Amino acid sequence: MQTLAAVLTSADGPSALAVRTWEVRPRKKRDVLLRVEAAGVMFAEVQMALGRYPGQPRYPFVPGYDLVGTVVEADPATGFRPGQRVAAMTRTGAWAELVVVPARGLVAVPDGLDPADAVALVTNGVTAAQLVHRSARVRAGETVLVLGASGGVGTLLTQLAVAAGARVLGTASPAKHGTVRGFGGEPVDYHGPGLPARIRELAPDGVDVVFDSIGGPGLDDSWSLLRPGGRLVWYGSQSTLHSSGPRFAPAVRALRKIARWNLAAVVRRDGRRGSLYYVRNRTDAFRTDLATTLALGAAGDLSSGVTARYPLDRAAEALAALADGAITGKAVVLPGERSEPGGALGAGAEDLQGV
Repeated sequence: MQTLAAVLTSADGPSALAVRTWEVRPRKKRDVLLRVEAAGVMFAEVQMALGRYPGQPRYPFVPGYDLVGTVVEADPATGFRPGQRVAAMTRTGAWAELVVVPARGLVAVPDGLDPADAVALVTNGVTAAQLVHRSARVRAGETVLVLGASGGVGTLLTQLAVAAGARVLGTASPAKHGTVRGFGGEPVDYHGPGLPARIRELAPDGVDVVFDSIGGPGLDDSWSLLRPGGRLVWYGSQSTLHSSGPRFAPAVRALRKIARWNLAAVVRRDGRRGSLYYVRNRTDAFRTDLATTLALGAAGDLSSGVTARYPLDRAAEALAALADGAITGKAVVLPGERSEPGGALGAGAEDLQGV
């Protein structure tokens, strides 16, 4: 069986992404065939387009970290039925019209929740929920610093931390400050020197929690901004996108720093601690938290932050816009839609085989 998919063919950036026919892997007994309605666009795909994502497949491959779709085929034993809308975190493969995924990774999507809004609550939503409630355990009255508060995860982090009763300081460019305020945060311009000092002006005693998706040298500033007993959770490395060397090098350097800081904090007994967060999709906690975030979205208690929707033949444009920082909130790809009849698949299009 073949499908249309957006395929990354090399590490030449978003320009290496093109719509092609792609072979859908055969469905096994515990698999489900889905027609994809919406798929997320996130920084992981920007890294993959440059060959900088740890553990990414060899080229060519179909990116797409998560999806929402309808069941086309499923054995009754899976518990899912044709026509049912479900969500899953796939890590790759979601930017396609049809995909086969293991049934154990699926969660039902509540009725009435738009597919694009729902997919924004899969990887990003679970990440934000677990950062706030499992990793940092944010409490009412605390001050939280969210780096990149206008992004796909950042907008959700801001909402969930505010809902937990925290004061949220969120870094963003001036054009996106309205978004941060709209979700209950206090925006801080990250441009120019002296960002830690400007944050100290707002929180003279330091902050209780820092959610850092930037990494790199700025990780030192994040640690320095913690008050005694504060928690730093590092969950991304956007600043090292164009670094040279092994893909895992930025993570290794960051983990070494965090280990040294934690040891020093124990010696000094100041109670600060740092940790790494990485979303794991094959756990009961992931499925529980995904069901919770989808329910919050359906009830109107959590905004998806979706601001840009791209048909499949404009997936490269979506990727480029995210890489350039031109997207506020969340962007999604709609595999069933085209910007013009026939989409990007035209005469002479190359066929590529999937795995």
